[in-house]
Amino acid sequence: MPTVPEGWYALLRSAQLKPGKIVNLHYFGRALIAYRGADGRATVRDAHCPHYGAHLGVGGRMVDGQVECPFHGWRFDGDGACVSAPFAARPPRVRLGGFPIREHSGLIFVYSGAGEPEWEVPEIPEATGAGYARPIDDALRARIHIQEMRENIVDESHFHYIHGQSEPPVQDLLPDGPFAEIHSRFRKSVLGYELDNSFDVTMYGPGVMVVRTTGALITMTAIALTNPVDDTTSELRMLYFVRRPAGIPFAAPVLKLAFRLVAFGEVREELAIWDHKIHRDRPVLLPHEKGIKALRRWYAQFYPPQAPAAETVHTPNRELDPQPIS
Repeated sequence: MPTVPEGWYALLRSAQLKPGKIVNLHYFGRALIAYRGADGRATVRDAHCPHYGAHLGVGGRMVDGQVECPFHGWRFDGDGACVSAPFAARPPRVRLGGFPIREHSGLIFVYSGAGEPEWEVPEIPEATGAGYARPIDDALRARIHIQEMRENIVDESHFHYIHGQSEPPVQDLLPDGPFAEIHSRFRKSVLGYELDNSFDVTMYGPGVMVVRTTGALITMTAIALTNPVDDTTSELRMLYFVRRPAGIPFAAPVLKLAFRLVAFGEVREELAIWDHKIHRDRPVLLPHEKGIKALRRWYAQFYPPQAPAAETVHTPNRELDPQPIS
């Protein structure tokens, strides 16, 4: 699997990018910087100056909406173009590499892929809606490809073994071009209370997934962001938006605390497993485990067609997998 499937990725929250500040990032195997130009628009660009290679986010500063290199004072505007170079008769015709940008739902999205994007991530109303509490923001990294992070949502059996559901959920993946949906239910005992919630998932390409769950005890929307860091590491950033119960203004903090106590341990248990697993291009699946194959068929569209197939490490198990791999 190529490291970076083509699509939209939310690399940071809007609140993290203050005017006049430079934010250092590292994704897609690249050192990056994010900043706001003179007009306030967000941009994400390569971090190293084309002049002599200085890192613009280490010692660099913002001057009138332009990034100034800490080494020789070259400046770059919100579009990444060099607009000033001391002692030059005219600015060199160079530009910092960057990405198409969208900003909405309190997030800054970049598009990684060939050409201009042909589809968009729609606004996520819960992210800015007054009826939802400030999000629980949880970011973790693991040695795993982002595709396998996404496969977790269709891994029926793990919902019983990791998340405590009485049995694997019944769920069908409904593809629609670069989007896909899953509709199911989530049933488990939480702190002695029997939780029975709807479980509706919408996927927007390889990097953005929205999970909505509604029930009598808690209603919540989770935005799951999967971002490639480099060839071996991926980031899972979860933003959990708990709906404020009507007429009970102080209930939301209690629900958020209870959710953290229950869910964070389960997520970290998964991360520890991901950090040591390998990719199986031909997993040994049980009859009810249909989701992984369905997601892989849908997800394949985000890889460039010319990309060579990744070599897979596979240790045959003579009991379960007696046939040698060709």
